[in-house]
Amino acid sequence: MATSDRIKALVSENEIVVFMKGDPDAPQCGFSAGVVKVLDAIGRPYVGINVLDDPFLREGVKEYSDWPTLPQVYVNGEFVGGCDIVRDMFASGELQALFAGESA
Repeated sequence: MATSDRIKALVSENEIVVFMKGDPDAPQCGFSAGVVKVLDAIGRPYVGINVLDDPFLREGVKEYSDWPTLPQVYVNGEFVGGCDIVRDMFASGELQALFAGESA
């Protein structure tokens, strides 16, 4: 399966996906840790994908989103952003609004 097809499958089959360095239990960079902290505060289940395990995936996700940095957060199949964007969206309530009216 092509890397872009793997990425598309992951983001379409899961409500929230984070392509990150490390995993949610052990982030391996401060930006990934920041995203995990925000998503844990929201309290919805999410899938963390460690891009350090797969160099093709690490580069492929950057091409897929046309976004040069990691982590990358996808909600309902759509690219949301990286750490700073996710933190700002959480602070403004915009991130939580993506789930308004839905039960966890």
